[in-house]
Amino acid sequence: MISLILFGLLAVLLLFSVPIAVSLGIASTIALLVSGKVSASYVPQGLVTSIDSFPLMAVPFFILAGDLMGQGGLSHRLIKVGRMLFGRYTGGMAIIAVVTCIFFAAISGSGPATVAAVGTILLPAMVKDGYRPSFSSGLVSCAGSLGVIIPPSIPMVIYATSANVSVSKMFMAGVIPGLLIGLTLIAYAWVQSRRDGQKPGDYRPSRQEMMAVLSDAKWALLVPVIILGGIYGGVFTPTEAAAVGVIYGFVVGAFIYRELDLKGLYKIIAGSALTSATIMLIVGTATIFGRALAIERVPVMLANAITTAVDQPWLLLLAINVILLVVGTFMETIAAIIILTPILLPLVTALGINPEHFGIVMIVNLAIGMITPPVGVNLFVASRVAGLSLETVVRGVITPMLLMIAVLLIITYVPALSLALPALFGM
Repeated sequence: MISLILFGLLAVLLLFSVPIAVSLGIASTIALLVSGKVSASYVPQGLVTSIDSFPLMAVPFFILAGDLMGQGGLSHRLIKVGRMLFGRYTGGMAIIAVVTCIFFAAISGSGPATVAAVGTILLPAMVKDGYRPSFSSGLVSCAGSLGVIIPPSIPMVIYATSANVSVSKMFMAGVIPGLLIGLTLIAYAWVQSRRDGQKPGDYRPSRQEMMAVLSDAKWALLVPVIILGGIYGGVFTPTEAAAVGVIYGFVVGAFIYRELDLKGLYKIIAGSALTSATIMLIVGTATIFGRALAIERVPVMLANAITTAVDQPWLLLLAINVILLVVGTFMETIAAIIILTPILLPLVTALGINPEHFGIVMIVNLAIGMITPPVGVNLFVASRVAGLSLETVVRGVITPMLLMIAVLLIITYVPALSLALPALFGM
């Protein structure tokens, strides 16, 4: 009965477009009060304790660092580097879009932020160069999802906190899968551009121009080296790395590139604070929702039912992929991670599946959810940035999304892709 209230009320609230954090909070509170198993103070206490976590401090720092770097001129310079490297090839602008998303993903930790930063500059330029609007917007939407796969990644921090695993190990595990998806999108961009009749670019920079572009972009290119190198080298923790990223982004944007002023800085801080508050509210209410499920023993009952029906790891992983792909279409990524991790993690660990490998599988699934309606946040960002209808963007997403699902299956059934780098560094 309580489970029916929990899920039924959540479904009704979501159907009426109530924000996900509010829906989770209302459904959890009413279900817990009806059950009578906890006092009324349980919910506010849970909201506080759920975000009282040192690793979670990295989330607002990474959000602010990504915004500072995006507005401070770093994304623009990364695009110049991409144009210098790939502008001469067929589909050069499309390849540049993916490559820039890969670089910016190693800065922002957020899918929507990557789409916004790269799309604002490149989408108008791609349309001007003759690329179909649906193709260009769909490609940037898909490539932007790398923001949560390539470290540093905000959803990885949330998963590591929920699963009680190392944030650094999760970051390391995401490198190869993220690059594999990136290379797949680059190949798609090249093939589709040839089919659409795009001609090779005529941009041939001189040696002096190349050196000038690299020199100008060196501060942007150093960001992944400083943040990820510092984490993997044991210089600082991921949370401390996020704070370092904020300081670095501010200094470079304000004093080296000089593209941040006080007015712009205020808007960045206000926007980052709003985003951080929204995420933390989702974390808190989703945690309460998960605890309500635990009180009703839903995870235990579901685990028993699934393990009785499925006793092969490959079959369980296939079923979980289907579940996560469906969930990703209508649930926000962070809420899905907090709710589903306590339910699914015991199932996979019982069959000997590595929790870090499973975490990457979960995050790639939910990254695909960022490009699937009705809650495909990357689609909405690309639609707004490009000034296109949502339907146009969705048409351009279909083929690259199917390719990402194919790569997801490879990542799922080849654990070494996720675990090789952590093992190499002794994690």
